[in-house]
Order: sequence, then structure tokens, then C-alpha cells
Amino acid sequence: MTDPTPLLPPSPRTSRAWPVVTVILAVLGTGALVGGLAVPTLVAARTTPSPTSATATPAPVETPFPVAAAGGTDPREVPIAELPDSSWIDRVSASTGIPSRALAAYAGAALAVSRSDPGCGLGWNTLAGIGLIETEHGTMNGATLRRDGTVSPAIVGIALDGRGTEVVRDTDGGAVDGDTTWDRAVGPMQFIPSTWAQVGRDGNRDGVVDVHQIDDAALAAAEHLCEVGGDLTVPDNWIAAVHAYNPSVDYNNRVAAAATQYAAVG
Repeated sequence: MTDPTPLLPPSPRTSRAWPVVTVILAVLGTGALVGGLAVPTLVAARTTPSPTSATATPAPVETPFPVAAAGGTDPREVPIAELPDSSWIDRVSASTGIPSRALAAYAGAALAVSRSDPGCGLGWNTLAGIGLIETEHGTMNGATLRRDGTVSPAIVGIALDGRGTEVVRDTDGGAVDGDTTWDRAVGPMQFIPSTWAQVGRDGNRDGVVDVHQIDDAALAAAEHLCEVGGDLTVPDNWIAAVHAYNPSVDYNNRVAAAATQYAAVG
């Protein structure tokens, strides 16, 4: 898909050599929370200065109410895509152009971590912003985001061989990314194999942790975000988080622009 409205000019894409770490703003009830994340310990050392808070400023966004689990079911056993209110999904999908299946994963992941880690302050719109820029919500290069949340054909990034990227030699024998020489970012949220091995989650509760399945990938990103970031309510931390994901002011601006754009209609 194309962006709902123009964002900032794109920068050259490079595959990620560090974990997907996304943060978002939320308004829960009447209290506004600004999401953020400190630079994670799993990323390589950076030499590029982090942008200042004036570079990219996130905006508040409404979070959907969850659908109550029927029959006293433990919410941790409910597929995350079933947590957001379906009418909210339909409305926001129509307003933003985000595929409803992807939006259900982003919002469901945010709702899941609001229960497991209520102090995290994670919402949905930055997950959506990064999902847009990274893989167009699992649809780039002709891929299709299926109703079951899997992306086909698989989205695999370029080799992280140092040519415009970080240098990351193979860590998985090619099991996840198909490359036995270099690592590559994989899936709708673009995890590298070594990070996925640490943070992968089963968001659709099918007993399989699948980097190509958007519920699993979105929940992994959300939980990892909360684990490494702690208090995500500091705007500067939001900027540092996106910068840690891709050390580019332009990229930081693009994520902030997408997240703010989504917030305005969400």
C-alpha cells in the first residue's frame, strides 16, 4: 500500500542490525501518556549523535477498548488480534489505510502489554508507523498479509554485510533468514535472527513463535520495548528509541510523522 498522506522524504533503506524497538503514545481514559524507550542494550555502539527532542515530537492518541474475553478466559490466552474493539479497527483502518489485520495486531499488542506491564505506557501508533515504513504493514514488494496474520511471500531484508548497513555475520545458520553468511532483517516488523531468538513471542496463541506472523512480531516488539525501556513516558526516550532502531534523523522524523498522522485519526 501507499502512505495515506505524504510523509517526510524517504532516506535510503538499510536492514536493521538491531532489534525492533517501537514506542507509542496513549490516552487511557482521561490521562495522557507519552510513550518512549531508552536505548536498548542489544544494539551496537553508535557514533551518530542522537536527535534532540525538537527533531521529532510524538503526539497523543486514543487507545481502543479491549473486547472482554468470553467465559472468564485468561486474556493471556486470547489471540491479541481479538483484543481491540472491532468497530474501532474498522473505523481507524478506513481512516488511515492501515490494513485491518495489521491494525488489529498493533492495537492488540499495545493492549496486551497494558495488562502485563501497566507502567509501560505503550499504545499503538508508533508500532503502526514503523510497520508502515519498514514493510508497508507486511505488503511491500508484492507481499500479502493474510487473514491468519502471516506474510507471503516472506519479507527478508538485504544482507547486513556492511555495505550501507551494520555488519552482522550469520547467527542462525540461515534458519530464519535463509542466509548462512550474513544476517538479514526478517518479517513484517523486521527482526534479525539473533534478536528474534531472544524476544520472539506467540501473539496469536497457536503454540508457534513465527517471525513472519504479524501478531507474534508485534507482541514481541511491544514486550521487548517495555522490558528494555522501563518508563516509556518521557518524550526524549521515544526519540532515543527510534534513533536506536535506525540512527538517522530523517528516519526518526518519518516515524514521528507517521505516528502523529495515525494519532490524528485514531
